[in-house]
Amino acid sequence: MDKLAISGFVLALLAVAGGFVIEGGSLSTLIHFPAFLIVFGGTLGAVMLQTPLNQFVLGLKMLPWVFRPSVLPLHHTAERIVHWGSAARGSGFLALENDALAEQDPFLHRGLNLLVDGIEPRVLQDTLDAELTLERERLLRGARIFDAMGGYSPTIGIVGAVLGLIQAMANISEPQLLGMGIATAFVATIYGVGFANLIFIPVGNKLKSLVQQRTLYHELIVEGLVSIAHGENPRNIERKLAAYHPG
Repeated sequence: MDKLAISGFVLALLAVAGGFVIEGGSLSTLIHFPAFLIVFGGTLGAVMLQTPLNQFVLGLKMLPWVFRPSVLPLHHTAERIVHWGSAARGSGFLALENDALAEQDPFLHRGLNLLVDGIEPRVLQDTLDAELTLERERLLRGARIFDAMGGYSPTIGIVGAVLGLIQAMANISEPQLLGMGIATAFVATIYGVGFANLIFIPVGNKLKSLVQQRTLYHELIVEGLVSIAHGENPRNIERKLAAYHPG
């Protein structure tokens, strides 16, 4: 569980709500279902319209990463790669066959299989680099749906505000309905800007940061396996991989 992400989310909500209450406002005035429906429903619908289904589903599956990111064992994987380098240098690539069969990480499993098959170092690097690039772009497309929601949300909030004002003007002779229309107008604007800047944009940026960390982990694997394919000294491999996990 990412305690920093949880703390940041709670702090942002408390800061906005607390400041409003300190100024004399009532939190109940911020709870307005029609405004929520306009902003959230409109934003979600716009993103669904622009996004392919598989990309939209991927973005939803990535959402839990914000609070429960995967732990990437950079240091441990680097140690394993150095060990494999020593084994391959002494007994050949076939000595890694059992490790390849037992490996649970899909990317590392495929890389080890290519290594055991005796593929040329350049072909190995090109193959893994292509897979790494495609996976990174796939995940970034999933993360970008939250960037899109952050872009649409304030604009949909303005739409909600205009709709609220139209309702208010249509009922100007009835004070109760006039007040409801004005409330919808202002609360919709708050929802639009608040959702964008407190939720959607931070979530999108967090997911992109996690994708970058995942890419770094895969780059470590590529660097290590290609070095083994070149028959490099394990000490040299260790020095190379140390740059990926400082400290």
